[in-house]
Amino acid sequence: MLTPDYLSRLDLLPEAERFVRLPNRVAHSLDGQDVMVFNVPDDASDTDACRARFGIPVEDNANTIILRFRKDGAEHLAAVVALAGKRIDVNGAARRTLAASRISFASRDEAVDASGMEYGGITAFGVPVDWPILVDTAVLERQTIVMGAGIREAKLLLAPSVLLTLSNVSVVAVAKPNI
Repeated sequence: MLTPDYLSRLDLLPEAERFVRLPNRVAHSLDGQDVMVFNVPDDASDTDACRARFGIPVEDNANTIILRFRKDGAEHLAAVVALAGKRIDVNGAARRTLAASRISFASRDEAVDASGMEYGGITAFGVPVDWPILVDTAVLERQTIVMGAGIREAKLLLAPSVLLTLSNVSVVAVAKPNI
């Protein structure tokens, strides 16, 4: 992984402690991966506040959004990873990729309950293994990304290719620039 300019401004957790504070499912899915974990004060957890505090470019921030969709008569959940400056094409690309008859954003409570993570810290790492994970193609064009760590008080810094180690990953053009 290349070293971003803002690395020196991050409060990195020592390697021995880096996954201790994270939810078990998140820590387990990161085991053996080249991922850095850094502390984030709660007031800087949201993407824009984190960017401002640490000088992270918007295009290096990746958000994980939980979608709820109906397929084959049953309700399902999926995780979508897209860059912060983009919006997810839910009713187009996401719906087609998931072959969903109906699709929407999961409610805050549903996303938190189903993922076992804190709102504002949800990450694709540690979601249930049967969930589809859609990674927008633009995410993989970055050299490094910052994303949630399952809790609001930490973030992950990683090469986007690490996302490809997760189960049920599909790389698709699922996001568009914000207008």
